[in-house]
Amino acid sequence: MTTIAEAILQGTNKLRKAGVAEARREAGSLLANLLERDRTFIIGHAENAITSDHAEVFVRLVEERARGKPLQYITGRQEFFGLDFEVTPDVLIPRPETELLVETALRLLTNPEALICEVGTGSGCVAVTLLHERTNARGVAIDISAAAIEVAKRNAAKHDVSARLEFLVSDCFAEVNPDALFDVIVSNPPYIPAGDLEGLQTEVRDHEPHLALEGGADGLSIIRRLLIDAGAYLKPGGYLLLEIGFDQSEAVKALTASMVDAGSWRLLGIYPDLQGIPRTVALEKLQYANC
Repeated sequence: MTTIAEAILQGTNKLRKAGVAEARREAGSLLANLLERDRTFIIGHAENAITSDHAEVFVRLVEERARGKPLQYITGRQEFFGLDFEVTPDVLIPRPETELLVETALRLLTNPEALICEVGTGSGCVAVTLLHERTNARGVAIDISAAAIEVAKRNAAKHDVSARLEFLVSDCFAEVNPDALFDVIVSNPPYIPAGDLEGLQTEVRDHEPHLALEGGADGLSIIRRLLIDAGAYLKPGGYLLLEIGFDQSEAVKALTASMVDAGSWRLLGIYPDLQGIPRTVALEKLQYANC
């Protein structure tokens, strides 16, 4: 018989040899998920024996992780803004820096019945969280991937916002009602330059969907489209919020300069994440803007 402590030790050693950071934490998370227990139980019951079936499955899971498959795709879940989200290889794994996008939107949304649009919804973590926090708001979640939309639908149902969230398989605004006017449009678009994909860590490069990562030659192709097209779908006084790459703030400022100079938009700021990296761009469509 193998105890919880012995299994975690064996898993930790395997993951460390494979170069996995925080190997003990990840081994514990894999076992906790397998046993359908939380990490507190794992720590408090280290001497409990696990079944031979569980031990066998755990070895397979550790081997998957050692080969580079992200923990979140093995467990099928990731926490975001205090909520539990299903994730699959069809969607980008939600990251802590994207919580800044949600925080910024919540700070700016003063209308309790706001209409929200998320472009590139993936797992739905941003749109679902916003509607979870604003219980009278409604939204439209867009993604070019039909498989991603199915994941987002399940997450919306899980957090009881399905009745207020419409889903569209669409290339940006292509399938959006042309008469729709939103209070806020949010997006964590693909922003990795195509030439940089090969240099990404194995977990990202080999497992996360490139459709949700690659933003063209300079990483800004989808950002450009959103800056050009979003105004037609925003109410005057509405907001466009974008997540950007760690080194893109100056380039994005340059892209927005003509919009600001024309008097149709105001750049509210480019806000840093917890590491001090400029991460979330906030633009306001001015009341008298024509686009």
